[in-house]
Order: sequence, then structure tokens, then C-alpha cells
Amino acid sequence: MNTPRPEEHHPIAPRRVSFDWRDTPLHWIPDEPTATHVINVLHLLLPAGERWFVKVFKEALPLVRDEDLLRDVKGFMGQEATHSVQHSYVLEHLAHQGLDTGPYTRHVDFLFETLLGERAPFGVPVPAPEWLRFRLALVAAIEQFTAVLGSWVLEADGLDRAGPDPVMLDLLRRHGAEEVEHRAVAFDMYQHTGGDDPARYLRRQLGMAVTAPVLLHLWAWGAAYLLRHDPQLAARSRYSLREHHRAVRKGLLPGWRLLGAAIPRYLRRSYHPSQEGSLRTAVAYLASSPAARAAAGAVGRAAIS
Repeated sequence: MNTPRPEEHHPIAPRRVSFDWRDTPLHWIPDEPTATHVINVLHLLLPAGERWFVKVFKEALPLVRDEDLLRDVKGFMGQEATHSVQHSYVLEHLAHQGLDTGPYTRHVDFLFETLLGERAPFGVPVPAPEWLRFRLALVAAIEQFTAVLGSWVLEADGLDRAGPDPVMLDLLRRHGAEEVEHRAVAFDMYQHTGGDDPARYLRRQLGMAVTAPVLLHLWAWGAAYLLRHDPQLAARSRYSLREHHRAVRKGLLPGWRLLGAAIPRYLRRSYHPSQEGSLRTAVAYLASSPAARAAAGAVGRAAIS
């Protein structure tokens, strides 16, 4: 089956990046531990999650019969592998600052490696092709939220006003820009390999029905974990919706309405993720990112030496 290509097609490719975490404080948004750690949940979820994306797509590559889509999928896999590595470095940085994330991330690893591995868990009799299609539907649903978050962080003036650590903000905006850039790839991959309607559309709905509550649970649990184990807080702190809402009002976190509205959009039969975010804004940021300039400088110095 040929995959419909949107008019605004853009080639996807991984990029060199270089981040220096030595001067990044634990509370990289000054005096905002709740906003800091709600965003830091990304670092807890993405190393394992994005490795899993790559594994699922690698398993599905033989099913792709569209050469343009195949190129985009391979570019997507390269970008996600890079993201996973960079967020893993942040976990190491948190550990050096006394915040051990291992007890939480082991649960995340179990989710992706065991519960969502190559075979359905606990001997559930799901045929291998159907299990693969279900996991591809999950990736597409997760990518709906990453595209929305990526678009938000590129435009989040509240973060700029708060005086955040520039290295962390650049990591988030680079990642967000690439999420906007490849926002349609997982969806197109699922549509291409997910079989015929109505089963394909029903499975897409199921993927979102599973993804949305699980992500909400993992995010709240992760924020609570980070606040409770933060060594720089005077006492064990608890995740508070009141503090979360205060951070939203200050523009430090995306609002619930923004995230919630992404669900009914995704469930429309006519939906395509090319509607999310601004590709022009994303590509412009990727061209000007400090991490891109640092990586280019490192390559230049290596060539001269």
C-alpha cells in the first residue's frame, strides 16, 4: 500500500550534537523545583522509550514498500537513537548531583523491554503480526504527544523569562524541534503497515486509549519520585497539583487543555500529524541551536588537528 505523502514533505536525518552538562544545576529552572522535575520526567522515560521505538521500527522495516517512507523511517530511527543517548547523559548528570533515578527507570525498562517486547507478555495468544501492529499504533500515539510538546517548548516564552540553564533548554528545544520535524513518520508507518480499515482505525483508537492514561500515570509518578528524592530540597517534597498549575500559569509547563485537545484531533479519521506545529520554526531552530554549532566546531577542530 502506498503511503499518502503530505505536500509539506521534509527529509528526516539525524544530526551531530554536543552538550556540556558540567555547569547545569539540578534545579535548571531557578527556584522552580516542580516545573524542573515535571520536565525532567522526559529524561526518565525517553532513554528506554526511544530505544524501544527503534527496535519496533527495525522489526517492521521489511513491511515497508514505499521508498520515501523507508528513508523517513530510517532517519526517524537515527534521530530517536540520538535522543535516547543524550537523555541518558542527563540521567548520569542527575546521579552525579545526588539524584538516583534507577529505582524509577528500572520500572520503565520493564515496561518497554518486557511488557512491550517482541512477544506479547505472559503468554497472551496474540499473533506476532498483530502484536507488531499494536506496538506501532502505540508509537504513533506517543508521537502525537511528543509533537505537541515539541511545538510547545519551541514557543515557551515563559521558560526564557525564568532564566533557565541554557544547555538544558537547548536540549529540550532541539529534541522538540526534531519531534515536530518527524511528527508524521510514526503515523505514516502505522498507516502503511497497519492493515486495512476498519481494523486499522480501531487499532489506532486503542493505541491512544492505552497511551494517554499510561503516560499520565508515568509522568505523575516520575515527578513525584524526583521531588521526593531531590537532595537539594530541605525535606522530602511531594508533587502538588497546586504547584503544577502555578507553573502552567507562569508558562513553565504546558497546560492540560493543550495536551488533552491532542487526543480528539488524533482520533479523527481525516487526521494527519502534519497539522501539528510549525515545520519552519522547527527547522530554523535546528539550524541555529548552540548544540549544533558546538558539534560543528568540534568536527572542524578534529579535521584541523
